[in-house]
Amino acid sequence: MDELRGDQAAWVFDGESISIRYETKGWFKSPLLKLLGSVELPVSAVQGVDFLPGAGRKKGWVMNLRMHDRMDPYAAVGAMLDEKSEPFRLTGPAKTELVAEYLADQITFAASQAGPPDPATPTRLVPALPLHIRTCEGTARLEAGRLTLVWGGSYASSYKKKKQRREYDLAEITGVEWMPLDDWGWGFVRFITRKNAEGTSAKPKNDLNLLRAGEEGNEIHQVLLLAAAVTAHRWTLGGATRPVLESGADDTEEAPPGFDDPEWWKEAARNTMEVMRGPRLTLNLPGLGRAKVGEDDPKGPAGAQRPPEVEPAPAPAPDAAPAGADTTWIFEQIERLGDLHAKGLLTDEEFSAKKAELLDRI
Repeated sequence: MDELRGDQAAWVFDGESISIRYETKGWFKSPLLKLLGSVELPVSAVQGVDFLPGAGRKKGWVMNLRMHDRMDPYAAVGAMLDEKSEPFRLTGPAKTELVAEYLADQITFAASQAGPPDPATPTRLVPALPLHIRTCEGTARLEAGRLTLVWGGSYASSYKKKKQRREYDLAEITGVEWMPLDDWGWGFVRFITRKNAEGTSAKPKNDLNLLRAGEEGNEIHQVLLLAAAVTAHRWTLGGATRPVLESGADDTEEAPPGFDDPEWWKEAARNTMEVMRGPRLTLNLPGLGRAKVGEDDPKGPAGAQRPPEVEPAPAPAPDAAPAGADTTWIFEQIERLGDLHAKGLLTDEEFSAKKAELLDRI
């Protein structure tokens, strides 16, 4: 079991899933990740890993998990999140770059070998139901198959207070839009249905499909969690009844009756065309889905000579490893190598060779 501690969270990888525990201490930590607390991410939901050495603060590293389609509800709710609030992004200092790169390689390989993701995976990446949030305009409650908005807050307009509430069947919601705080200190979450998909002329304070959030407390992040949760459960609701198209199947068969969402039909048509063109990534064909980060990145000229003033003694000798050395010991040696390399006591070629030698022992 491999563990990597970064600036935003600690990631623990056991070969099948990534357990992510977000940092909750410190005023500078992301309020969204504090509210989220932790998630358990199956590796089958990961399409690939982008590892960027030297791209972070003070030449630290950056790692991003790229998710399969309909697996990341946070990226599907409208406005782009601030980088420090992205739940599947991790950064760290240069001294742990080797450990982070090793973990990125392990996740990439495991993702390439995993089968198609479980359609219910997104619901395990959001807060559990029932979910209840409160803003200065009102409250929202999400439970199995149903969403209820109640406008009873001090900042609710007289129009909304007169209407009091609105209830949705989850099946009638075709989309969710989240908007961060604007210059006036207001953000919102809007729920789109087939009836209001063309927009509304009502101002946000009078829009009955919208719950506003102010800048007090964590209101804007709470409505983001709500937006992600509605999106995740809406995906699962659609995925439970959609026909699965496989290579060689009759992909011209019509879907079962009862789906009145135009977006559903568009998505079904796109999937059909992909099957007709050839195999899809979700079929887990060998070699697909693996990240190529670093594969074409040369480590230096093969015949480079070591400077005469550098002695090899400070480098941890591979033959000094105990028989059957475990992962912890190897990580410690890699970190020592990284420190020596950062101080200029090892060349790039020596550093790469020692690193590969140690990783071969795992």
